Amino acid sequence: MMFLVPKEVKMIKKYNKLVRDKIPEIVEKAGENPYFRALNKKEFFEAIKKKILEEAKELAKAKNRKEIIDEVVDIQELTDILITEMEISKLDVWALRRRKNQKRGGFKKRLFLIKTKK
Repeated sequence: MMFLVPKEVKMIKKYNKLVRDKIPEIVEKAGENPYFRALNKKEFFEAIKKKILEEAKELAKAKNRKEIIDEVVDIQELTDILITEMEISKLDVWALRRRKNQKRGGFKKRLFLIKTKK
């Protein structure tokens, strides 16, 4: 039995994720046809949270300074957008951070909890 394979096989890559604004243009320049849509506010909020998780996983896998900085920049940008979307002032964020540091401390001592015992 013989199967005929067309000369040009169209590949479909599914992403279903939030992307930066210029990604559709970049994809088109690479010779692909992007399909995308704008998210409503609720969908955007959820997509940002998922994207932060995705970037955090990439940060955990980062091997060198450049990769770490790239992921931190992405996480920082997404965090800033989330703060804006939730209509929280950066001053409020810093105030809460200060209260948490006063109550529970920061991370300057580099403490790593191994276990507790009763």
